[in-house]
Amino acid sequence: MKVVLLSGGSGKRLWPLSNDLRSKQFLPLLKREDGAAESMVQRVWRQLEQAGLASGSYIATSRSQVEVLQSQLGHEVPIIVEPERRDTFPAIALAATYLYSIAGVPLDEIIAIMPVDPYVDDAFFDVVKSLEPAVAASDAELALIGVVPDHPSESFGYIVPTAAPMPLGLRQVNSFKEKPRREEALALMELGALWNCGVFAFRLDLMINLLISMNLPIQYDEMVKQYRRLPKNSFDYEVVENLKRLVVTPYSGVWRDLGTWNMLTGEMTETVVGKGIVTEDCRDTHLINELDIPITVMGVSGLVVAASPDGILVSEKAASSRIKDVNGGLEQRPMFEERRWGSYKVVDYVKYDDGREVLTKRIRIAAGKNLSYQYHQRRSEVWTVTSGEGELILDGKQQLLLPGDVVLVPAGMLHSVRAVRELEIIEVQSGSELVEEDIVRLCLHWEDIMSYVQPIG
Repeated sequence: MKVVLLSGGSGKRLWPLSNDLRSKQFLPLLKREDGAAESMVQRVWRQLEQAGLASGSYIATSRSQVEVLQSQLGHEVPIIVEPERRDTFPAIALAATYLYSIAGVPLDEIIAIMPVDPYVDDAFFDVVKSLEPAVAASDAELALIGVVPDHPSESFGYIVPTAAPMPLGLRQVNSFKEKPRREEALALMELGALWNCGVFAFRLDLMINLLISMNLPIQYDEMVKQYRRLPKNSFDYEVVENLKRLVVTPYSGVWRDLGTWNMLTGEMTETVVGKGIVTEDCRDTHLINELDIPITVMGVSGLVVAASPDGILVSEKAASSRIKDVNGGLEQRPMFEERRWGSYKVVDYVKYDDGREVLTKRIRIAAGKNLSYQYHQRRSEVWTVTSGEGELILDGKQQLLLPGDVVLVPAGMLHSVRAVRELEIIEVQSGSELVEEDIVRLCLHWEDIMSYVQPIG
């Protein structure tokens, strides 16, 4: 069995820590048993490894999330890159063509699909494994996992099974109900309905044959070129609703969607993350602070206070799910981004009357990592090294970087830097348009970059 994890999301429900480039699955707010911080995607990948599933797992995601995935999981994790964000049907169709034409997966192989960020017990992955015999031993076209609900939620879809039991503990699916009202959810629970957690499995030929019937390519390279032809629909709408033979396997353990501050803080073991104080007379109040200035919270209960370079949120936990609607018209560039080589934080931005822009960043490059060999067309940069040690490549010449060094990088000049020890740089950009897209890259890997270099003393 192969597992495909779908990694998407715009990050708006956990603002201000999440944004378009840093969705909820990348926030390092959970704790491992050894006390180390980890993100949702790191937790799920660790659980896949423990279950023996990671070696056959892939992550399907948009181009904007590739570097943060590599930063958190390493460069060995196989990633299937979508040319653009669309929906779950295009993402799964692209993954199917990759498995078929690039990875050489047989057509009768069972493919399991799941989101990249569920909060579940380790036992959940034993149920994921059970999807393989569920499809192989039955005539089902698709098998799902349904979570036994512990309350009548209006936030989840429901799977309604038939009453008659089947071998392997399976139930035949009778119907689906999307996010019912509370009274209807109670009635569905009495019928034995299960929460639809978005995990299912099918034979690879199901998708390949469907693409052929839709006159769509089944070769990955061609599918990438024609990706915009795919209907921008969910897999449920485009595929599941048209199938006749569906089965579901129940799961009665822990399953949480940590997509709101209310749900996420419920699984956090610390009430304060970052600089700050929450006084003892506060009950069920959490402070998450990514700023360098302290925040003090006194005498209030049931709140979440979250602060990052993108903004500050002070909200009653029960109301925190409204943030996506409240901030719907708020458009701004992300002020923090995690990259394959480290991270950066925007600390200041000014646009002058003459159109000139000046932006200041604090850049952290992890030891052994490097920037690409690149140049910018519309901006120049001034770097001031504040800590660490690195190697600078500037216009084909190599030199050592130490704290206190100042480097001028004019527009159009090729440059790269590699951290020998973790390197921190204050970068001041100035130009007519300061956007992340103003980068022309020649190569990414240090070994390739060195082929352009003429060392100097």
